[in-house]
Amino acid sequence: MIWQDYVITGVVILFSISLLPQVLEGFKKKRGYITLKTSIPTFMGLVVISFAYGTLNLYFSAIMSGIVALMWLLLLIQRVTYEKV
Repeated sequence: MIWQDYVITGVVILFSISLLPQVLEGFKKKRGYITLKTSIPTFMGLVVISFAYGTLNLYFSAIMSGIVALMWLLLLIQRVTYEKV
């Protein structure tokens, strides 16, 4: 395993921990706080980055980036679902 994989994984874990309160707050208050103009490109970009990490054999980074992409997908779903509430 190369050191870059550990560094990227550590940073992405920090990003996911910092994003978790936003996701939980959205479920708790039934509100979609993040705009679609933010959540859609961020989700799509993280999916592409996760794929790119996988092709470079940075598997930990790819998995963690995929998890953060899923968190952004949850924010996107909250916005679409709760916008009508």
